[in-house]
Amino acid sequence: MNFDLQPTLSNDLIKVVPLKAGDFEKLYAVASDPLIWEQHPNKDRYKREVFENFFKGAIESKGAFIVYDIATGNVVGSSRYYEVDEEHGSVAVGYTFIGRNYWGKGHNASLKKLMLDYAFQFVERIIFHIGATNFRSQKATEKLGAKKIGEQEIAYYGESVKWNFVYQIDKSDWMQHLQLSTNK
Repeated sequence: MNFDLQPTLSNDLIKVVPLKAGDFEKLYAVASDPLIWEQHPNKDRYKREVFENFFKGAIESKGAFIVYDIATGNVVGSSRYYEVDEEHGSVAVGYTFIGRNYWGKGHNASLKKLMLDYAFQFVERIIFHIGATNFRSQKATEKLGAKKIGEQEIAYYGESVKWNFVYQIDKSDWMQHLQLSTNK
């Protein structure tokens, strides 16, 4: 599998580029909003020392991105690929957060579309781990056509174990979702 976990991706709304160590301050400026994390299992990620750990894990993952708004050049948020499983033809997409200025404006859906379209060139299924109390993210993931397939305790990088729901979308379901959204 020749899956580059940090490609540069873009469309008319956003540009997704590999996260670099020098991106900390501009990404933290978005992440420092407590309301972003209110439904997340790690509700204190808005605190600098907690976000520093998150950011360190993102850099070490070698699959993380910073997302920019095309029109303004402002930082929208971040996401990443992780847990590539060649045997089962899957990759996980997650650790996504979007600044509140971009909620409900299509940026998250646009980000996921770019990431899923790219990943499905290499894998047959995509996994999402979503906090059990993160209803906003669960709904957004279900809108993509992903289905809940289980529940699992997950220890995020350097953080305590949290209960997560596991969602999956298969390539065929994604193609059907795209077809349906095109015909609307």
